[in-house]
Amino acid sequence: MKEFEKYGKVLKNEPLKKYTSFKTGGPANLILFPESEEDLISALKICKERNLKHIVLGNCTNVLAKDEGFDGVVIMLKGVLKDISVSGDLVTASAGATLREVAEHALEKSLKGLEFAHGIPGSVGGGVIMNAGAYDGELKDVVESVRLLDNDLNIIELDNKEMNFGYRQSIAQEKGYIVLSAKFKLNKGNYEEIKSKMEDLMKRRSDKQPLDMPSAGSTFRRPEGYFAGKLIDDSGLRGFTHGGAGISEKHCGFVVNKNNATSKEIKETIEIVQKVVYDNFNVKLVREVKYI
Repeated sequence: MKEFEKYGKVLKNEPLKKYTSFKTGGPANLILFPESEEDLISALKICKERNLKHIVLGNCTNVLAKDEGFDGVVIMLKGVLKDISVSGDLVTASAGATLREVAEHALEKSLKGLEFAHGIPGSVGGGVIMNAGAYDGELKDVVESVRLLDNDLNIIELDNKEMNFGYRQSIAQEKGYIVLSAKFKLNKGNYEEIKSKMEDLMKRRSDKQPLDMPSAGSTFRRPEGYFAGKLIDDSGLRGFTHGGAGISEKHCGFVVNKNNATSKEIKETIEIVQKVVYDNFNVKLVREVKYI
């Protein structure tokens, strides 16, 4: 494992709960914070050549890591690979940049279109993979193209149509590709209007969502014709508690870490909610959260 040290900062037996938004997760055998795209690719080559279990993570805001940890190599882009550049109405951002940072760069240049993404806590990489969205906006509305690593570690570039974006999905998710960077095509706007819209959406988010509690945001996808939060509320689960985990009182679409929950308790809470809602309404809730 020592050879990974030439590709960036390496931490051994590091608890994942220090990085995940749920504040849960046991130790990973090794976490690498690559210093460049080349370092990321070199590390992935080693993992593939040696058949080492590995995963690439972004801002860790949509994952649930096991209490036992991750028995392999975690390549963490949180805090690294975060370059952002602006040229005309195009914003290019590396996979480790947060969507908030990208939206703020766009604001500085009076570019509109990413206001909805300002409050999404994820990274560019994770956001593009799942076509993250909020308040009637989705990344597919503004992505021009994406640079990716395919399964053979070739760098490819796909345009918006080729990304095959859908509700919380993309070709990158379907095929297990890794996002390196994305280009966002925006429009010239008025700085004050853009800023005002961002502030308004952030206020709506803080008024309605339990931002003071560890979570992974909206736990479930929106079922067709329904709202997950309303189904959960109508099932009598508002404020439901299971061990240290439970349903937020503020927004029933959020499974939260209420009091030093374990990942097992969070997973069980998700499963309980899915069963109760299905029993009551015959609707299957599909989780957005990725288990690792």
